Amino acid sequence: MSGNWADAGPTADLPDGESRALLVGRCAIAVARSGTDFFAVADLCTHDGADLAGGAVENGQIICPRHGARFCLRTGAALTPPAYEAIPVYETKIADGRLWVRSG
Repeated sequence: MSGNWADAGPTADLPDGESRALLVGRCAIAVARSGTDFFAVADLCTHDGADLAGGAVENGQIICPRHGARFCLRTGAALTPPAYEAIPVYETKIADGRLWVRSG
């Protein structure tokens, strides 16, 4: 995957089970933590365009705060209605206690 790495901040600032928004260039990304794993997905529910950032994170899934659609943080797959289309996922890495996201 091509793209630049963007600093999403210290891993300690993103508690388990939470997500937040990150703007990388013109790309809106939701970064999330599930246990010790960190993920980055498009910050856009495919059901109605709502932001996913701020939605709860459970068992490797992010839950749309608007209508409850669930997406797999590893693959982007839509797991429950009302969403049926997947969301893009972005590569992440941890370096020196910071989360980095590769934009596409």
